[in-house]
Amino acid sequence: MPSNNDLFSSFSSILIDYNNAFSLIDMSLTLENHQPSLENLPENYLIALTECNAIQLTGEEQQKYLQGQVTCDVNTLTPETLLHGAHCNAKGKVFSCFRLFERDGSYLLFQPKSSIEQSLAELKKFGVFAKVDINTTEQLAFFCLVGTNAPAILKEKFNTLPDSMTPVIQTGSTNLVYIAGNIERYLIIDTKENVEQLVSAFSLPVFPSPIWKLLEIVEGFPYLDNDNHSEYVPQMLNMQAINGISFTKGCYLGQETVARMQYLGKNKKALFALTGKLTNPSAEIIIEKQLGENWRKAGDVIACYISENNQCYLQAVLANDSNQEIKLQLKEQTDADLSLVNLPYSLTQD
Repeated sequence: MPSNNDLFSSFSSILIDYNNAFSLIDMSLTLENHQPSLENLPENYLIALTECNAIQLTGEEQQKYLQGQVTCDVNTLTPETLLHGAHCNAKGKVFSCFRLFERDGSYLLFQPKSSIEQSLAELKKFGVFAKVDINTTEQLAFFCLVGTNAPAILKEKFNTLPDSMTPVIQTGSTNLVYIAGNIERYLIIDTKENVEQLVSAFSLPVFPSPIWKLLEIVEGFPYLDNDNHSEYVPQMLNMQAINGISFTKGCYLGQETVARMQYLGKNKKALFALTGKLTNPSAEIIIEKQLGENWRKAGDVIACYISENNQCYLQAVLANDSNQEIKLQLKEQTDADLSLVNLPYSLTQD
Protein backbone atom coordinates (compact mmCIF):
# COMPACT_ATOMS: atom_id res chain seq x y z
CA MET A 1 0.00 0.00 0.00
CA PRO A 2 1.18 3.59 -0.53
CA SER A 3 2.96 5.10 2.47
CA ASN A 4 2.24 8.52 3.91
CA ASN A 5 5.33 9.86 2.15
CA ASP A 6 4.17 8.40 -1.17
CA LEU A 7 0.76 10.01 -0.92
CA PHE A 8 2.20 13.43 -0.19
CA SER A 9 4.96 13.25 -2.78
CA SER A 10 2.95 15.46 -5.14
CA PHE A 11 4.40 18.59 -3.52
CA SER A 12 8.05 17.49 -3.66
CA SER A 13 7.83 15.57 -6.95
CA ILE A 14 6.41 18.60 -8.74
CA LEU A 15 9.95 20.00 -8.93
CA ILE A 16 11.15 16.76 -10.50
CA ASP A 17 8.32 16.96 -13.02
CA TYR A 18 9.33 20.50 -13.92
CA ASN A 19 12.90 19.37 -14.57
CA ASN A 20 11.71 16.43 -16.64
CA ALA A 21 9.37 18.65 -18.61
CA PHE A 22 12.13 21.13 -19.35
CA SER A 23 14.24 18.31 -20.75
CA LEU A 24 11.43 17.14 -23.01
CA ILE A 25 9.81 20.33 -24.25
CA ASP A 26 10.95 23.39 -26.10
CA MET A 27 12.00 26.24 -23.81
CA SER A 28 9.71 28.64 -25.65
CA LEU A 29 6.67 26.93 -24.13
CA THR A 30 5.14 28.31 -20.95
CA LEU A 31 5.73 25.87 -18.11
CA GLU A 32 3.37 26.46 -15.21
CA ASN A 33 5.08 26.36 -11.82
CA HIS A 34 2.02 25.95 -9.63
CA GLN A 35 -0.41 23.16 -8.77
CA PRO A 36 -4.01 24.41 -9.18
CA SER A 37 -7.22 22.77 -8.11
CA LEU A 38 -9.46 21.32 -10.80
CA GLU A 39 -11.67 24.39 -10.78
CA ASN A 40 -8.71 26.74 -11.24
CA LEU A 41 -7.26 25.13 -14.34
CA PRO A 42 -7.39 27.32 -17.47
CA GLU A 43 -9.92 26.81 -20.24
CA ASN A 44 -7.33 25.23 -22.55
CA TYR A 45 -3.94 23.82 -21.64
CA LEU A 46 -1.32 21.17 -22.33
CA ILE A 47 0.21 18.56 -20.04
CA ALA A 48 3.76 17.31 -20.56
CA LEU A 49 3.36 13.62 -19.73
CA THR A 50 6.92 13.08 -18.56
CA GLU A 51 5.78 10.58 -15.92
CA CYS A 52 4.00 8.40 -18.49
CA ASN A 53 5.35 6.02 -21.09
CA ALA A 54 4.27 2.94 -23.03
CA ILE A 55 5.29 -0.68 -23.26
CA GLN A 56 5.79 -1.45 -26.95
CA LEU A 57 5.25 -4.87 -28.54
CA THR A 58 6.50 -5.52 -32.07
CA GLY A 59 6.72 -8.76 -34.02
CA GLU A 60 4.72 -11.26 -36.01
CA GLU A 61 3.25 -12.84 -32.85
CA GLN A 62 2.54 -9.63 -30.95
CA GLN A 63 -1.23 -10.03 -31.21
CA LYS A 64 -1.30 -13.70 -30.26
CA TYR A 65 1.07 -13.17 -27.37
CA LEU A 66 -0.61 -10.12 -25.86
CA GLN A 67 -4.05 -11.72 -26.23
CA GLY A 68 -2.97 -14.36 -23.72
CA GLN A 69 -1.60 -11.85 -21.23
CA VAL A 70 -4.17 -9.08 -20.71
CA THR A 71 -7.87 -8.69 -19.88
CA CYS A 72 -9.00 -6.89 -23.05
CA ASP A 73 -9.66 -8.59 -26.40
CA VAL A 74 -6.55 -7.69 -28.38
CA ASN A 75 -8.00 -9.43 -31.45
CA THR A 76 -10.47 -6.55 -31.84
CA LEU A 77 -7.75 -3.90 -32.00
CA THR A 78 -7.40 -1.93 -35.24
CA PRO A 79 -5.25 1.11 -36.10
CA GLU A 80 -8.27 3.32 -35.30
CA THR A 81 -9.44 1.76 -32.02
CA LEU A 82 -8.50 2.29 -28.37
CA LEU A 83 -8.78 -0.45 -25.77
CA HIS A 84 -8.65 -0.29 -21.99
CA GLY A 85 -7.06 -3.24 -20.26
CA ALA A 86 -5.21 -4.68 -17.29
CA HIS A 87 -2.20 -6.94 -17.00
CA CYS A 88 -2.56 -9.43 -14.15
CA ASN A 89 -0.52 -12.11 -12.43
CA ALA A 90 -1.63 -15.73 -12.31
CA LYS A 91 -3.81 -14.98 -9.26
CA GLY A 92 -5.70 -12.26 -11.12
CA LYS A 93 -4.07 -9.36 -9.24
CA VAL A 94 -3.30 -6.33 -11.40
CA PHE A 95 0.24 -5.27 -12.34
CA SER A 96 -0.92 -2.34 -14.46
CA CYS A 97 -3.89 -0.68 -16.13
CA PHE A 98 -3.31 0.76 -19.59
CA ARG A 99 -4.72 2.23 -22.76
CA LEU A 100 -3.82 0.09 -25.76
CA PHE A 101 -3.49 1.38 -29.33
CA GLU A 102 -1.42 0.84 -32.46
CA ARG A 103 1.38 2.99 -33.81
CA ASP A 104 3.15 2.03 -37.04
CA GLY A 105 2.04 -1.57 -36.61
CA SER A 106 3.34 -1.90 -33.03
CA TYR A 107 1.18 -2.15 -29.92
CA LEU A 108 1.57 0.55 -27.25
CA LEU A 109 0.34 0.01 -23.68
CA PHE A 110 0.22 3.61 -22.42
CA GLN A 111 0.39 4.03 -18.62
CA PRO A 112 2.26 5.78 -15.79
CA LYS A 113 5.95 5.00 -15.62
CA SER A 114 5.37 3.95 -12.01
CA SER A 115 3.40 0.87 -13.12
CA ILE A 116 5.61 -0.17 -16.02
CA GLU A 117 8.54 -1.85 -14.27
CA GLN A 118 6.78 -4.95 -12.93
CA SER A 119 4.46 -5.30 -15.92
CA LEU A 120 7.34 -5.04 -18.40
CA ALA A 121 9.39 -7.62 -16.51
CA GLU A 122 6.50 -10.11 -16.52
CA LEU A 123 5.74 -9.58 -20.21
CA LYS A 124 9.39 -10.06 -21.09
CA LYS A 125 9.62 -13.22 -18.98
CA PHE A 126 6.97 -15.04 -20.99
CA GLY A 127 7.73 -13.20 -24.23
CA VAL A 128 10.94 -15.17 -24.80
CA PHE A 129 8.75 -18.01 -26.10
CA ALA A 130 7.07 -15.85 -28.77
CA LYS A 131 8.24 -13.96 -31.82
CA VAL A 132 7.82 -10.55 -30.22
CA ASP A 133 10.07 -7.73 -29.05
CA ILE A 134 8.97 -5.98 -25.84
CA ASN A 135 10.46 -2.68 -24.68
CA THR A 136 9.50 0.82 -23.56
CA THR A 137 9.09 3.64 -26.08
CA GLU A 138 12.02 5.82 -25.12
CA GLN A 139 12.04 7.53 -28.53
CA LEU A 140 8.56 9.01 -28.14
CA ALA A 141 7.23 12.04 -26.27
CA PHE A 142 3.67 12.26 -24.92
CA PHE A 143 1.56 15.38 -24.43
CA CYS A 144 -2.10 15.89 -23.61
CA LEU A 145 -4.33 18.70 -24.87
CA VAL A 146 -7.28 19.57 -22.64
CA GLY A 147 -9.96 22.21 -23.03
CA THR A 148 -13.30 23.21 -24.45
CA ASN A 149 -11.57 24.53 -27.57
CA ALA A 150 -9.29 21.53 -28.01
CA PRO A 151 -10.92 20.33 -31.28
CA ALA A 152 -10.64 23.79 -32.86
CA ILE A 153 -7.04 24.07 -31.73
CA LEU A 154 -6.16 20.72 -33.28
CA LYS A 155 -8.03 21.60 -36.46
CA GLU A 156 -5.44 24.30 -37.09
CA LYS A 157 -2.86 21.56 -37.64
CA PHE A 158 -4.82 18.44 -38.58
CA ASN A 159 -7.53 17.85 -41.18
CA THR A 160 -8.93 14.83 -39.34
CA LEU A 161 -9.49 14.51 -35.60
CA PRO A 162 -10.14 11.45 -33.46
CA ASP A 163 -13.52 11.09 -31.76
CA SER A 164 -15.58 8.53 -29.87
CA MET A 165 -16.16 6.47 -33.02
CA THR A 166 -12.55 6.67 -34.26
CA PRO A 167 -10.48 7.39 -31.15
CA VAL A 168 -7.04 6.87 -32.73
CA ILE A 169 -5.68 8.46 -35.87
CA GLN A 170 -2.21 8.86 -37.31
CA THR A 171 -1.26 11.79 -39.53
CA GLY A 172 2.28 11.51 -40.76
CA SER A 173 4.32 10.53 -37.73
CA THR A 174 1.85 11.99 -35.20
CA ASN A 175 -0.75 9.97 -33.31
CA LEU A 176 -3.81 11.67 -31.85
CA VAL A 177 -5.79 9.69 -29.29
CA TYR A 178 -9.21 10.84 -28.09
CA ILE A 179 -9.99 10.10 -24.43
CA ALA A 180 -13.69 10.43 -23.65
CA GLY A 181 -15.08 11.41 -20.26
CA ASN A 182 -16.44 14.30 -18.26
CA ILE A 183 -13.23 16.08 -19.28
CA GLU A 184 -12.33 15.28 -22.87
CA ARG A 185 -8.63 14.88 -23.59
CA TYR A 186 -6.41 14.35 -26.61
CA LEU A 187 -3.09 12.55 -26.43
CA ILE A 188 -0.44 13.84 -28.84
CA ILE A 189 2.33 11.33 -29.55
CA ASP A 190 5.37 11.70 -31.76
CA THR A 191 9.14 11.84 -31.62
CA LYS A 192 10.52 14.44 -29.22
CA GLU A 193 11.58 16.82 -32.00
CA ASN A 194 8.28 16.66 -33.88
CA VAL A 195 6.03 16.95 -30.86
CA GLU A 196 7.99 19.94 -29.52
CA GLN A 197 7.45 21.81 -32.77
CA LEU A 198 3.76 20.93 -32.80
CA VAL A 199 2.79 21.85 -29.25
CA SER A 200 4.87 25.03 -29.21
CA ALA A 201 2.72 26.33 -32.06
CA PHE A 202 -0.39 26.08 -29.86
CA SER A 203 0.88 28.85 -27.53
CA LEU A 204 -0.84 27.31 -24.52
CA PRO A 205 0.29 26.95 -20.90
CA VAL A 206 1.97 23.62 -20.17
CA PHE A 207 1.51 21.81 -16.86
CA PRO A 208 3.67 18.96 -15.54
CA SER A 209 2.49 15.39 -14.95
CA PRO A 210 0.64 15.79 -11.62
CA ILE A 211 -2.23 17.43 -13.54
CA TRP A 212 -2.59 14.21 -15.55
CA LYS A 213 -2.85 12.29 -12.29
CA LEU A 214 -5.54 14.73 -11.13
CA LEU A 215 -7.57 14.11 -14.30
CA GLU A 216 -7.16 10.34 -14.06
CA ILE A 217 -8.45 10.49 -10.48
CA VAL A 218 -11.60 12.47 -11.25
CA GLU A 219 -12.23 10.49 -14.47
CA GLY A 220 -11.97 7.17 -12.62
CA PHE A 221 -9.09 5.57 -14.54
CA PRO A 222 -6.83 3.56 -12.18
CA TYR A 223 -3.47 5.20 -11.46
CA LEU A 224 -1.23 2.46 -10.10
CA ASP A 225 2.38 2.56 -9.01
CA ASN A 226 4.95 0.16 -7.62
CA ASP A 227 3.43 0.36 -4.15
CA ASN A 228 0.00 -0.98 -5.09
CA HIS A 229 0.53 -3.41 -7.94
CA SER A 230 -0.55 -7.04 -7.37
CA GLU A 231 -3.05 -5.91 -4.71
CA TYR A 232 -6.38 -5.78 -6.55
CA VAL A 233 -8.34 -7.78 -9.09
CA PRO A 234 -9.48 -5.73 -12.12
CA GLN A 235 -13.07 -5.34 -10.90
CA MET A 236 -11.83 -3.62 -7.74
CA LEU A 237 -10.39 -0.99 -10.10
CA ASN A 238 -13.60 -0.66 -12.16
CA MET A 239 -12.03 -2.17 -15.27
CA GLN A 240 -15.28 -3.94 -16.14
CA ALA A 241 -17.10 -0.58 -16.02
CA ILE A 242 -14.81 0.98 -18.63
CA ASN A 243 -14.89 -2.03 -20.96
CA GLY A 244 -11.44 -3.10 -19.85
CA ILE A 245 -12.31 -6.78 -19.41
CA SER A 246 -13.52 -9.19 -22.08
CA PHE A 247 -15.46 -12.12 -20.62
CA THR A 248 -15.68 -13.90 -23.98
CA LYS A 249 -12.09 -13.77 -25.29
CA GLY A 250 -10.89 -17.01 -23.71
CA CYS A 251 -7.89 -17.69 -21.52
CA TYR A 252 -5.34 -15.17 -20.32
CA LEU A 253 -3.16 -14.85 -17.24
CA GLY A 254 -5.41 -14.52 -14.18
CA GLN A 255 -8.60 -15.15 -16.17
CA GLU A 256 -10.00 -17.75 -13.77
CA THR A 257 -9.99 -15.36 -10.81
CA VAL A 258 -11.40 -12.47 -12.86
CA ALA A 259 -14.26 -14.64 -14.16
CA ARG A 260 -15.04 -15.99 -10.70
CA MET A 261 -15.28 -12.47 -9.32
CA GLN A 262 -17.69 -11.51 -12.09
CA TYR A 263 -20.04 -14.48 -12.18
CA LEU A 264 -20.06 -15.52 -8.52
CA GLY A 265 -20.46 -12.00 -7.22
CA LYS A 266 -17.47 -12.26 -4.88
CA ASN A 267 -16.10 -8.78 -5.48
CA LYS A 268 -17.12 -6.33 -2.76
CA LYS A 269 -14.83 -3.42 -3.65
CA ALA A 270 -14.69 -0.67 -6.27
CA LEU A 271 -12.68 2.38 -7.25
CA PHE A 272 -13.93 5.82 -6.20
CA ALA A 273 -12.80 9.42 -6.52
CA LEU A 274 -13.13 11.74 -3.54
CA THR A 275 -12.31 15.34 -2.81
CA GLY A 276 -12.07 17.51 0.28
CA LYS A 277 -10.32 20.54 1.72
CA LEU A 278 -7.36 19.58 3.89
CA THR A 279 -7.06 21.29 7.24
CA ASN A 280 -3.76 19.62 8.11
CA PRO A 281 -1.78 18.92 4.91
CA SER A 282 1.02 17.23 6.84
CA ALA A 283 -1.26 14.58 8.36
CA GLU A 284 -1.48 11.08 6.96
CA ILE A 285 -4.42 10.57 4.61
CA ILE A 286 -6.68 7.80 5.89
CA ILE A 287 -10.33 7.59 4.82
CA GLU A 288 -12.80 6.61 7.52
CA LYS A 289 -16.51 5.81 7.37
CA GLN A 290 -19.05 6.07 10.13
CA LEU A 291 -20.35 2.84 11.68
CA GLY A 292 -22.88 3.73 14.34
CA GLU A 293 -21.13 6.09 16.71
CA ASN A 294 -17.66 4.95 15.66
CA TRP A 295 -15.38 5.58 12.69
CA ARG A 296 -13.42 2.83 10.95
CA LYS A 297 -10.98 2.75 8.04
CA ALA A 298 -12.98 2.73 4.82
CA GLY A 299 -10.42 1.51 2.29
CA ASP A 300 -7.10 2.14 0.56
CA VAL A 301 -5.92 5.35 -1.09
CA ILE A 302 -3.96 4.50 -4.25
CA ALA A 303 -3.46 7.97 -5.78
CA CYS A 304 -3.51 11.50 -4.39
CA TYR A 305 -3.28 15.03 -5.78
CA ILE A 306 -3.10 18.06 -3.49
CA SER A 307 -3.53 21.53 -4.96
CA GLU A 308 -1.79 24.67 -3.81
CA ASN A 309 -4.92 25.72 -1.90
CA ASN A 310 -5.02 22.34 -0.09
CA GLN A 311 -7.89 20.91 -2.12
CA CYS A 312 -7.27 17.17 -2.06
CA TYR A 313 -8.33 14.65 -4.74
CA LEU A 314 -8.15 10.98 -3.86
CA GLN A 315 -8.48 7.75 -5.79
CA ALA A 316 -9.42 4.99 -3.38
CA VAL A 317 -10.63 1.40 -3.28
CA LEU A 318 -13.69 1.29 -1.01
CA ALA A 319 -16.67 -0.98 -0.44
CA ASN A 320 -18.56 -1.15 -3.74
CA ASP A 321 -21.81 -0.02 -2.10
CA SER A 322 -20.30 3.33 -1.09
CA ASN A 323 -22.47 6.29 -2.04
CA GLN A 324 -23.18 9.90 -1.18
CA GLU A 325 -25.34 8.80 1.78
CA ILE A 326 -22.39 7.18 3.57
CA LYS A 327 -20.55 9.53 5.90
CA LEU A 328 -16.84 9.70 5.16
CA GLN A 329 -14.05 11.70 6.75
CA LEU A 330 -10.28 11.92 6.89
CA LYS A 331 -8.71 10.64 10.08
CA GLU A 332 -7.44 13.54 12.19
CA GLN A 333 -9.04 15.98 9.72
CA THR A 334 -12.71 15.47 10.49
CA ASP A 335 -13.71 18.88 9.12
CA ALA A 336 -12.15 18.26 5.68
CA ASP A 337 -15.65 17.90 4.14
CA LEU A 338 -14.83 14.73 2.19
CA SER A 339 -17.24 13.78 -0.61
CA LEU A 340 -17.45 11.40 -3.56
CA VAL A 341 -16.87 12.69 -7.09
CA ASN A 342 -19.29 11.58 -9.80
CA LEU A 343 -17.44 9.37 -12.29
CA PRO A 344 -18.24 9.39 -16.03
CA TYR A 345 -19.48 5.80 -15.93
CA SER A 346 -21.79 3.59 -13.91
CA LEU A 347 -20.74 0.83 -11.51
CA THR A 348 -24.15 -0.81 -11.77
CA GLN A 349 -24.11 -4.00 -13.81
CA ASP A 350 -26.77 -4.46 -16.47
